[in-house]
Amino acid sequence: MFLGDGMGDTGIGALLVRLRTARGWSQQKVADEYNALEGRSAKTGKEIGRYEREARVPVPYTRKYLAQVFSVDVAVLDQAVAVSKGQRDAVEAAEVEIVPSVLPPEDPHVRGNPLSEDAVRSADFARFIAQRNADEFVVEQLEADVGRLARTYVSHPLMEQYVEIRRLRDGAFELLRGRQRPRQTTDLYLSAARLCGLSAHVCLDLGAYDSAATHARTARACAEAAGHEGMLAWVRAVESLIAYWTGRYEQAARLAQAGRLHRASGSIGARLASLEARALALVGDTAGALAALSDAERLREAISGGDEGAGVFDFPAAKQFAYAGTTLLASGGQERVHRAIVSAETAIRLYRSADGDDQSVGDLFAAHLDLARGHMLLGDLDGTEEMLGFVLQSPPERMSASIVRRLTILGRELEGPQYGGAAQAVHLRERLQHTAVRASLPAAHPPELPT
Repeated sequence: MFLGDGMGDTGIGALLVRLRTARGWSQQKVADEYNALEGRSAKTGKEIGRYEREARVPVPYTRKYLAQVFSVDVAVLDQAVAVSKGQRDAVEAAEVEIVPSVLPPEDPHVRGNPLSEDAVRSADFARFIAQRNADEFVVEQLEADVGRLARTYVSHPLMEQYVEIRRLRDGAFELLRGRQRPRQTTDLYLSAARLCGLSAHVCLDLGAYDSAATHARTARACAEAAGHEGMLAWVRAVESLIAYWTGRYEQAARLAQAGRLHRASGSIGARLASLEARALALVGDTAGALAALSDAERLREAISGGDEGAGVFDFPAAKQFAYAGTTLLASGGQERVHRAIVSAETAIRLYRSADGDDQSVGDLFAAHLDLARGHMLLGDLDGTEEMLGFVLQSPPERMSASIVRRLTILGRELEGPQYGGAAQAVHLRERLQHTAVRASLPAAHPPELPT
């Protein structure tokens, strides 16, 4: 297809619609084809829709891949973008241009004319709103960086992520203190919400719960400014986690329930129901916990669209099985212990079969610890020791505050009278305590991380 095919005067939105409908594709199909070419989950059907509505203009990097998707010369898309920008500039010029006065300035009737002076003030404000510090490229690059960090967060060492999270977050704040088009401001608020959410996760993983709560509140404020229901629900999940790991289990359940009130697509509903189930199990509400687990399964089956982002913003089936295992162990009863072991084994299998960046180290630790505890509750110390091997042989700097807490609790449980001071139980307890202490040392978490 060439420029002479009747597309030279077509804007980018209309052109993309024409190319897509000619193939009988959905917007999500275009996104899938794009992602296959780029080699990562960079686009969603919703973003393709933004390009078609011209709520956003695809930048040159994006146009290169879109051209490959539709088998056209990239110059076709470049010219369509030029047409769209020309049309937009003409409209904006018509809207912004204000003639200071109908009469020449030297006309004595103009000097001191309150209507003329008032018009000058309007003209000044028009020039002010025309100034902006972010364009489509800046916003799209920020979103791409956030998506990359969210994806690698669950599998890469924390220090590889933290410095860039903080830099991008502060940059988003600075941009929002300036001027942008309203649609770009909305997108920037959403990116700021995600970056604050990532900052909250950093603090959560380090056990700095007050700092995590502060970042979460800012994330919620940014999500509200963006009017994004999915992000608001996700922030409630983070706040539920903070309450859970500070021992406020009833509040953790309430926060998860509050998150479920938001109308959000993707896996967030299953995440919130799973968080609610785990918290209710620890306050002794077994019936409520099991009902929430059933809700999580039902919501998983009903998922139709992808999450806004991936990695830490996603809630994969593997993580849901891990949460179910923890919930069933806390609910008690031999039958539930057996079910918990199956859930934890399934979580491990799913994580190990996932792509490298999707293999959450923290969730693999948690699932192995649940397996160890399940075998311990069944009186199988050999099985307990075998499952603990994966965790105890791992570098302590990879262990979050929640994993350290799980290690400590499991060590205390091995002091129970049912083990009668058995040599194997004593040995395991000592190894657990040693690993927990090593993981808690300042050297395990560099001093530049927030405290």
